[in-house]
Amino acid sequence: MLQSQTFLTTEQLSERIKYDPRTIRNELKDSVLLEGIHYIRPFGRRKILYIWERIEKDMVKSYTNITAIPMANGGLCHG
Repeated sequence: MLQSQTFLTTEQLSERIKYDPRTIRNELKDSVLLEGIHYIRPFGRRKILYIWERIEKDMVKSYTNITAIPMANGGLCHG
């Protein structure tokens, strides 16, 4: 039995996480958000649906496990 999951379009996800849809498509997809984990392509088509519960879980997990200092350019300082 499948758990109930919330599927979001890129635009809906951008509203929830406050990132521009282009940033999600060009920078997060396939580097941070991975196909089969954070998003699916239903019926093998081009349309992408993001799985909110998995994204939310990983966002909270990464926030609580910060062991580095975030840098302005997006990198991390480890020491």
